[in-house]
Amino acid sequence: MKASNIFVIVACIGAIPSLATASCGSAFCTVNSNWTSESAATEAGSVFDLRYEYINQNQPRAGTNNVAAGQIPHEHDEVSTTNRNLLATYSHTFNSGWGISVIAPIANRNHFHLHNEADGGQTPERWNFTELGDIRIVGRYELPYVGDPTKPSTIGMTFGFKLPTGRIDIANTTGDVAERTLQPGTGTTDAIIGAYYHQKLPQWNASWFAQTQYQEALNSHADFKPGSQFGIDAGFRYGVTDKMGVLVQVNALVKQRDRGAQAEPADSGGRYLSISPGLSYAVSDRVQIYSFIQKPVYQNVNGVQLTADKAFVVGLSSRF
Repeated sequence: MKASNIFVIVACIGAIPSLATASCGSAFCTVNSNWTSESAATEAGSVFDLRYEYINQNQPRAGTNNVAAGQIPHEHDEVSTTNRNLLATYSHTFNSGWGISVIAPIANRNHFHLHNEADGGQTPERWNFTELGDIRIVGRYELPYVGDPTKPSTIGMTFGFKLPTGRIDIANTTGDVAERTLQPGTGTTDAIIGAYYHQKLPQWNASWFAQTQYQEALNSHADFKPGSQFGIDAGFRYGVTDKMGVLVQVNALVKQRDRGAQAEPADSGGRYLSISPGLSYAVSDRVQIYSFIQKPVYQNVNGVQLTADKAFVVGLSSRF
């Protein structure tokens, strides 16, 4: 089997939250790791992908401007959130063109803020936990496509659900329950729908893709409903050698405000645009490694939120 066929289409990684989704700064990276090889495999088979992310959100932001912690009065002043995320994805493709992916995230989150007391004092509060997040189950169907045989293309649709598997009641050592946006889960079941297009350019030893996805919570839970989000990813891959590829992506996300008595509508949601250069390397015919650095070029947040100036992604995928 060629090294270019080791990575099957894995729907939905790009739909998880962006570099700044809420005032507390809980985050996943928007890099789309579905298209890191020369082409996505369409033959029957399975792929396991393991991806690690590091996002240090230590810059409070209001709108498009950086602000100091406490510069804009709030009940508590956000200082920092360090996110270390591990995402395990199992995908299987059937001969019929149908496929399914299961994505399980584990979040290690270290959050610090200062609670403003009525007497003018401040109390430091911290949360540090490692927990399973909300699991996603996403199906796909690749449509029959007729085009230029010298520039083979694939087109398809994705559809599925985010399940409420992550906890919503994590507390710190003093018994204070974390804000809902900091919790590893939302408590809601979300619908996911999207589409993708991928084309190989053999004359340039290159390929490109575009993918879009929409996610909407179908219910609220414990007085909280996360805002809907719409993402668009586009990327280009150039094969430097038979094994190594140079990658670049543009990742855009629009997220609506959270709703409910336990939400923070004024300090949630926003519009984000990032550029993500990276590398991929085929270790063998069945194993590939990849890495990205994601740099935001535009962040316009509602209220005051923690943001990061960069994020790092490394991953390994294996076909069997």
